[in-house]
Amino acid sequence: MSAVTGPTSSPPAESAPEPATPPPVAPQPVTPPVTPPPAPQPVIPPPGGYAVPHQAYPGYAPGYPRPVYLQPAPLAPNGQPLADFFSRLGAYLIDGLIMGSIGAIVAIPLVIWWVYTFVSEVTTIQTSADGTTQIDSSEFTGLLWGYLAIFGVILIANLVVSYLYLVEFTWRSGQTIGKRVVKLKIVPVDPAAERTRGMLAKRWLVEHGGALVPFFSYVDGLWQLWDKPLQQCLHDKAARTVVVKIG
Repeated sequence: MSAVTGPTSSPPAESAPEPATPPPVAPQPVTPPVTPPPAPQPVIPPPGGYAVPHQAYPGYAPGYPRPVYLQPAPLAPNGQPLADFFSRLGAYLIDGLIMGSIGAIVAIPLVIWWVYTFVSEVTTIQTSADGTTQIDSSEFTGLLWGYLAIFGVILIANLVVSYLYLVEFTWRSGQTIGKRVVKLKIVPVDPAAERTRGMLAKRWLVEHGGALVPFFSYVDGLWQLWDKPLQQCLHDKAARTVVVKIG
C-alpha cells in the first residue's frame, strides 16, 4: 500500500521591498510680512522761505573782495544820460576858443590904436625934456579915457558875441559847436517842455553876468560835481535845463 503523501509545500514567496523613505525636507524659513514704509510727511517751509546759501563769485577765491562794477550813468528826466564834468569842460573850452577868436577881431584893432597913441604921447614927453615944449595935461587925461573906452568897447563886444553864440545860435538845436563836437545837448528839465530862447537867455545871463562877481564862475562850473541828481551848474538851475549825452 502506497503511502499517502501530503501536498508538496512550495517555497515561501519573497516579500516586496519596502519603499525608500524620502530624506527629510528642511523647513522653509518663515518670511515676515513686508510692512510698507510710511508715507513722507509734507515739509512746511519756515516763514520767509529758505535762506539761500552764499555763493562765491566765479573766478574769485574765498576771502578776496568782490569785484566792483561800473555804476550806470545817471539819467535826465527824459531818459537820456547826463553829461559828465569833463565832457562839459571840453565843450566849454572849444566854445571859449571860438568866442575869443571872434572877439579878437574887434579887440585887436582897438588895442593897436591905443598902444600907438600911448607910444606917441611918451615920445612927446621924452622930446620935451629940455623944457622948450609945454606939455598939456589934458593929453594924459584923454589917453586915460581912451583906454577906458577901448576896454568898454571890448567888453560890450564880447558880451554881444557870447549872446549871439550861446543864445541865438544855440536855442533851436540846443547845441553850440563845442557841444556838437563832444555830442552834448541842452534840454529842459521837464520832458514835456520845449526849449525856448528865454531858457538860453537865463543861462547866458547867470553865467556871464555872474562873472562880474569874484569867483562866481568857478563855483558855477564846479557846482555840477556835487549837485544831485541832475548834475546841474548854477546857470542850469536858473534856466531849469540839463545837459545830456546824445552819442
